[in-house]
Amino acid sequence: MADTPTVDPPMTGDSGRPLKRRPVFLVCALLVLVGLTVWRLWYAPVPPRIVLVRGEVMGTTYAVKVVADTRQEQSAQGQAALETIVHEALRGVDEAMSTYKPDSELSAFNDGPADTDVALSPALAEVMTLAFDVNRRSDGAFDVTVGPLVDRWGFGAQGELEALPTEAELDTLRARLGHDHLRLGDGTLRKDAPDLRVDLSAIAKGYGVDQAAAALEAAGYDDFLVEVGGEVRVAGTTEAGRPWRLAVEKPSSGDRAIHEVVALQDLALATSGDYRNFTVVDGVRYSHTIDPTTGRPVEHRLASVSVVAPTCAEADALATALNVLGPERGLALAKREGLPALFLVGDPADLEAHATAAWTALRVK
Repeated sequence: MADTPTVDPPMTGDSGRPLKRRPVFLVCALLVLVGLTVWRLWYAPVPPRIVLVRGEVMGTTYAVKVVADTRQEQSAQGQAALETIVHEALRGVDEAMSTYKPDSELSAFNDGPADTDVALSPALAEVMTLAFDVNRRSDGAFDVTVGPLVDRWGFGAQGELEALPTEAELDTLRARLGHDHLRLGDGTLRKDAPDLRVDLSAIAKGYGVDQAAAALEAAGYDDFLVEVGGEVRVAGTTEAGRPWRLAVEKPSSGDRAIHEVVALQDLALATSGDYRNFTVVDGVRYSHTIDPTTGRPVEHRLASVSVVAPTCAEADALATALNVLGPERGLALAKREGLPALFLVGDPADLEAHATAAWTALRVK
């Protein structure tokens, strides 16, 4: 007869009941405890605080404030990740729209042939669509082809003004400029003159702010402030749960001082003015703001104009357009479109402030 296999009886305690197998349970419990500890240390909400990131890009400086409410976001690693998110977003705009980089997408268009449909990246197509829109709304005051006039008056890359342009020079330049020499198609752009070039300096910084904001939102940040070269966009609230407060400077080339403050939430603010960017020739002061219709620097007394809009690109472009139009025509346009806008007119010592009703509603009393 074959041997019958034997089975060891279960281990029993003093009561005679089988003992429970505890090791697996203990390991699972330990893993859960470790997981909860890591979550508490890095991802659980903590008292919010501001994490600040600064840098340089697009020929200017930028600063980003993010309300961080986890230890992971507040850590050195979290700040490094934040720096990468912001810098990459801004660098992408610079590489597409810079006129100083010979290998940028915009430089390739400017250096390319006429009468050819050039395919645009989604970013450049979006900016050009907005540029055409603001050009139309401002009756040509916003014009991305005005670069040669800016150069001739000494405010471009070619250096300072040595001699005033003649009327014949201005007539020749104006004949080659204007949005009517551009054709914006479905994701394409065409020019009808080989020497026509597009300069997006009056809108690209604002678009860079928007792209950085979009990257932060995609990364899960809800409350932040992005500023590039003075153009600002905010989202959510501050660490105290209040709207962001943004100051408008008094237009002075000397010491900086605040004129007034507005409270914004999920909006953008841009300012255009000539109080720090002008030239003097034979005792005459010339603004860096060029009117495309005359080919000359503006001669009105508008010192600065600030505009609030849903996106910073739109605020940036509109501020430039209103600055070209001046205190009367610009204010009329702002009122007609219901824009929150502030016009500061005159000398720093004797400023007149003209605000639309939409701007007044945002003022911090």
